[in-house]
Amino acid sequence: MQRYQDGDAAAFEPLYRRHRDAVYRYLLRGVQQPALAGELFQDVWTGVVRARGDWQPRARFATWLYRIAHNRLIDHWRSTTQGKEALPDEADDDGRPPPPELWAPAHERPDQRLLQQERAGRLQQALAALPLVQREAFLLHEEGGLTLDEIAELSQVGRETIKSRLRYALAKLREALADV
Repeated sequence: MQRYQDGDAAAFEPLYRRHRDAVYRYLLRGVQQPALAGELFQDVWTGVVRARGDWQPRARFATWLYRIAHNRLIDHWRSTTQGKEALPDEADDDGRPPPPELWAPAHERPDQRLLQQERAGRLQQALAALPLVQREAFLLHEEGGLTLDEIAELSQVGRETIKSRLRYALAKLREALADV
């Protein structure tokens, strides 16, 4: 990021390649609509380009990147939920789960892909059922690879609060997926 900030445009490509899939999955699991996730994804990377001069090397690039993604997701939730805690349960505009290529490697057999797609749909439903703060902590930890301290800083709450949110989220996910 330092090279990109200093004007080396080619340095952007490895950053983008390294983080694009996880950022997209984070956004997709946050909004549950591929088209909307794609729009937010573009907004996030546009934000990276615009704010590159503001980046400070005191934190990992991933922390800074997920702060941008987190803020964009929060802005979206605020504009669509008008302060409500939960998001709709639909997996997509037409009720179908996300395409299996987001969840399963292309080389798997069709029966394995079907099973994986069913599991992915159940995971999506279980994630959607989590309270917003638990889902956010879980996704930042699992998709973003952020530490408890990084999530706490990003969310502006204490480390123990994040630890508790993750513990409750994991317990609820285990319960919801117990018979899978």
